[in-house]
Amino acid sequence: MRHIEHLRKVYKVVEDRHPFETIAICVLPDHIHTMWSLPSGDSNFPVRWSQIKSAFSRELPATNVRSASKAAKRDKGIWQRRYRQHVIRNETDLERHVDYIHYNPVKHGLVTRVRVGPIAAFIATLHVATCRSTGVAM
Repeated sequence: MRHIEHLRKVYKVVEDRHPFETIAICVLPDHIHTMWSLPSGDSNFPVRWSQIKSAFSRELPATNVRSASKAAKRDKGIWQRRYRQHVIRNETDLERHVDYIHYNPVKHGLVTRVRVGPIAAFIATLHVATCRSTGVAM
């Protein structure tokens, strides 16, 4: 969470370059969850993630705890190589995934309830949509 301002900046630059709407987001110390809606006819999630990951990583100092193969690939060991992509099937599926994302800091013991702590500031900055299942503005 030390570099949250840098992540915000990178996220916004990529969002401006390759538009998407953030429906839900949760940034934790060791991972991030997002739910995006892309423009009609655009399904290029990989380019967005690639640009977010590379731009964020580029500005950070390399850690000393990297394998030789990661160092050779200029991989700073910050991000997983993969991500989970899921197409929302219906309103129930949407509500279930938004709830999961918003509850994640509680699940990991970082806050006692949703919308407490530094994670909430990032959510508010991105103007995330209202969580339909709880009616809580995020």
